[in-house]
Amino acid sequence: MEALLSSTTPFQTHRLSSLRPSFPPSSLSISERRSRGRIGGRIQARKRPLLRVSASPQSTPSSVETIATGSEIPSKMKAWVYDEYGAASVLRFDEGVSVPAVKEDQVLVKVVAAALNPVDFKRRLGKFKATDSPLPTVPGYDVAGIVVKVGSQVQNFKEGDEVYGDVNEKALENPKQFGSLAEYTAVEEKLLAIKPKNLDFIQAAALPLAIETAYEGLEKAGFSAGKSILVLGGAGGVGSLVIQLAKQVYGASKVAATSSTGKLEFLKSLGADLPIDYTKENIDELPEKFDVIYDAVGQCEKAVKAVKEGGSVVVLTGPVSPPGFRFVVTSDGAVLTKLNPFLESGKVKPIVDPKGPFPFSQVIEAFSYLETGRATGKVVVHPMP
Repeated sequence: MEALLSSTTPFQTHRLSSLRPSFPPSSLSISERRSRGRIGGRIQARKRPLLRVSASPQSTPSSVETIATGSEIPSKMKAWVYDEYGAASVLRFDEGVSVPAVKEDQVLVKVVAAALNPVDFKRRLGKFKATDSPLPTVPGYDVAGIVVKVGSQVQNFKEGDEVYGDVNEKALENPKQFGSLAEYTAVEEKLLAIKPKNLDFIQAAALPLAIETAYEGLEKAGFSAGKSILVLGGAGGVGSLVIQLAKQVYGASKVAATSSTGKLEFLKSLGADLPIDYTKENIDELPEKFDVIYDAVGQCEKAVKAVKEGGSVVVLTGPVSPPGFRFVVTSDGAVLTKLNPFLESGKVKPIVDPKGPFPFSQVIEAFSYLETGRATGKVVVHPMP
């Protein structure tokens, strides 16, 4: 089974002085937050009512909307739906989809922005129909929005909180029937994190699945300070974040990355020390070897020839050859919380494809563009209805 995963202007990056991933005390797991946040047996609630939100790529309000909370939540919502597997044309706009019920451990999120990933169209094509949820499906994994209702067991979020996350804990195993390409989506508390203060909803929506995939792959590869890495597909949604995490969070000694000719300067702006034009150079003939290869494009057979003896090759798609390994990301809000300080400091930046964001009315066009394989960073959908 195939794995899942595969703007802003170029960004300058700054090397961390830390030699290992080091997360500030504010980056706590949910259990730690629960234990430290209690006063008299109750969780501290931030007194920050927020019923009006804005989102724009320049962080200047271009649209402001009122968020319904509590009893004001409608019973029906607008959403994109497909009733059968197939091309993007199977998607249809539906104004009468039921707002999903909220379970005890979930929150209901008013979606402000959503983003598309390769897993979205692979799911729509029926690539893992045997483990998919029943049709019809409201697609969408990545979400950024406002909490408008909380389940009885939720302890870390309240109405008005600005959150982001990947709504499906296991991407290929029974993903939600009601995803993020809708006005509302119900999400488990453990899958979400508070949105970084410096990011708007468009930027935040571009992050969850891709940054969690980048991070988990580096962790599984045993990447650490002083090691070198080659990223295949460095301009894509996952690859662009692997470059930044390797450089800014882990303290890589050298980051090399591949792209087409026109995106080499973009790779440099992300922090790549050695941008490689895959149209002119063969990675299996490079003069140097790397401790880790992160293959986001499906070239494992070539990648294994560029890795040092004893090194690791992370594979997201295509056939796997030793020492390559494949994994499927697990959505985890605690990972986002750990990485929030690096996002808020600007050391790691979301990359939104410059053709977007695509308005909610153009979801079919957004899917079609993603499926060309030419996107830089993430394809984002905003504004929502």
